[in-house]
Amino acid sequence: MTDLRYPVGKLTYDSDITDGKRTAWIRQIAETPAALRAAVDGLTEAQLDTPYRPEGWTVRQVVHHVP
Repeated sequence: MTDLRYPVGKLTYDSDITDGKRTAWIRQIAETPAALRAAVDGLTEAQLDTPYRPEGWTVRQVVHHVP
C-alpha cells in the first residue's frame, strides 16, 4: 500500500437495490461478528497489538470498534 490514509477513495455504491441484495446484505452483516472472531482467533498478543499502518489502530482496537 502506498496511500495509508482512511477512507481510501471515493464512495461507490450499487443504486440498483433489490430484495435479494437486501437479504444478502442483512445476512452478511449478521455473519460479520463470527467471521471477525474467526479471523483473529489464534493471533498472539503481539499480533493483536500490531497497528495495521504506521500510527494507525492496532488489530485489537479495530476489533473492539466492530460490534
